[in-house]
Amino acid sequence: MVEEAHDQKHYSGRSGWLRAAVLGANDGLLSTSSLIVGVAAAATSSSQIVLAGVAGLVAGAMSMAAGEYVSVSSQSDTEKADIALEKAELVRNPGGELEELREILISRGMSRATAIKAADEMTAYDAIGTHVREEIGLSEVNSANPIQAGLASAVAFIVGGLPPVVVSLVSPTGLLAYLVAITTVAMLLMLGAAGAKLGGAPMGKAALRVAFWGVIAMTVTHIVGSMIGAQI
Repeated sequence: MVEEAHDQKHYSGRSGWLRAAVLGANDGLLSTSSLIVGVAAAATSSSQIVLAGVAGLVAGAMSMAAGEYVSVSSQSDTEKADIALEKAELVRNPGGELEELREILISRGMSRATAIKAADEMTAYDAIGTHVREEIGLSEVNSANPIQAGLASAVAFIVGGLPPVVVSLVSPTGLLAYLVAITTVAMLLMLGAAGAKLGGAPMGKAALRVAFWGVIAMTVTHIVGSMIGAQI
C-alpha cells in the first residue's frame, strides 16, 4: 500500500506579512476613525473634519511604513550579524560547532549515535544553513524582510483608514461621528475575525477583543475632543 504525500498547511509562514498587514489595517482604521470622531466633537465644519481625516490617513501610512521598515531592518541587521558570527565559528572551530549541533539534536530526543550521524550528514549537506537554523532559530520562513513589512504596513493602513474617511465625506455633520463610529466597530469585528482566520485562531474572541479596544479608543478621543472644543 502506497501512502499519499502528506500536504498539511501551516500558518507560521504567514506570520511576517500577516502581523504587519493586520497591525497596519487595524491602526489605519482605528487611528483615522478616532481622529475623525475627536475632531468632530470639537469642529462644526464637515470640511475641517474630512481634512483632518485625510491628513491623518496619509501621515499615518507614511509613519507606519517608515517605522516598520526601520524596526524590521534592525532585526535583519541582527540576524545578519548572527549569521556572520556563525560562519566565522564554523571556520575557526568546526569540530566544536559540530559537537554543539550533536548536543542540540540529543536534547531534542535523539540518541547519541543517531545525533552524531544526523549532525554529520546535515553539516555535510549545508553547514551554515543547518547551524543557523538549529542554533539561532533562523530560517527562510521567519527571516526579517524590511521592504515587505514596510509596504504591507502602509498599504494595510490606507485600506483600513479609507472607510471612515469615505463615511465622513457622505455623512451629515450632525451624524458624522456616530456613523463613523458604527462603521468602525463593524469593520473592527470583521478585521479581527479575518486576522484570526488567516492565523488559524478562534475568530469570535479575536473579533471582540479588537472591537472592544476600538470602542475605548474612540470614546476617549471623543471625550477629549469635546473638552477641548468647549474651551476654544
